[in-house]
Amino acid sequence: MASVRNSRKAVEAVPGEQPGAPPAGNAERIADHLNNRIFFRLFQVANTLQKQAVKELGVTTVQWAVLGALSDPRPTYGVSVGTLADFLVVSRQNLDGVLKRLERDGLVERVTDPDDKRGRVVKLTPEGFAFWKELRERIFQFYDQAVSGFKFDDRVAFAHYLNSLQGLLTKVSLEQPKRERSKGKRRP
Repeated sequence: MASVRNSRKAVEAVPGEQPGAPPAGNAERIADHLNNRIFFRLFQVANTLQKQAVKELGVTTVQWAVLGALSDPRPTYGVSVGTLADFLVVSRQNLDGVLKRLERDGLVERVTDPDDKRGRVVKLTPEGFAFWKELRERIFQFYDQAVSGFKFDDRVAFAHYLNSLQGLLTKVSLEQPKRERSKGKRRP
């Protein structure tokens, strides 16, 4: 692991590959290498976005997304936690922890759903709207700097490919391996 931390070439490597080594073998092997590189880079990009968001904006990417989703003035009465979780593509459990922190900070509140008195919805507080208004300007600066090396057409194509990849990811369905289970015995 030390070599990964200390070697510039190793930083560019993809897990499971020799640093700097070109993929060897047939077209399938090369495609596997390329796919691995794409998904590992997505992992790195997501982690870099998270790290930079906290450093530069003072919020996590999920907090940023929640505030942005709730800032839409159309659903003035709020959004259910389930609907918000589905929209953000996060689990309800993870979203609940984020909402608790935002509630603690006075930025969001959970209130009774006006259409269903048994339900609860989440909405921005007046402080949350003010915070979002200030944050949004910094987010636009963040975006501008992050994509400054891309031409407009490149951004359009990139957004298209990310949308396509997200749609394809939702259709992934691997056959589950059959596992033998013995009653009373646990696997190590």
